[in-house]
Amino acid sequence: MSQTARPSTVTRAVRWFDPRGRTINTIAFILNRITGLGLTLYLFLHLYMLGKLAQGPQAYDQFIATVKNPVFLAGEILVIIAGFLHGLNGIRIALISFGVGVRAQKQMLIVLMIIALAVSAYFAVHMFSA
Repeated sequence: MSQTARPSTVTRAVRWFDPRGRTINTIAFILNRITGLGLTLYLFLHLYMLGKLAQGPQAYDQFIATVKNPVFLAGEILVIIAGFLHGLNGIRIALISFGVGVRAQKQMLIVLMIIALAVSAYFAVHMFSA
């Protein structure tokens, strides 16, 4: 009797994010997973920083000095990109779930991702020019 080896939990988790050999719709779903996890992490960091602001005006001034750092600005750009990608891709998934645009999934994905990146670029230009 031969037993097939079950993949470990780590292997399954890595495959959960692995885009190789996947269709574009599955890649879009993986992108939704990654952006959703990133936005969740950002939410916790955001709440932590807001808690720090409750410590008074000096904490607020330190916070403002910290977030003017280019690393934080780049992080904010990533949050904006993730928000638009996740939101528009989520709308696409909802429409497909209701039977709207099922035959044009790939085209809808490409158009929405171009829109998300264009709007994100617009925000990035205005963030770095301010």
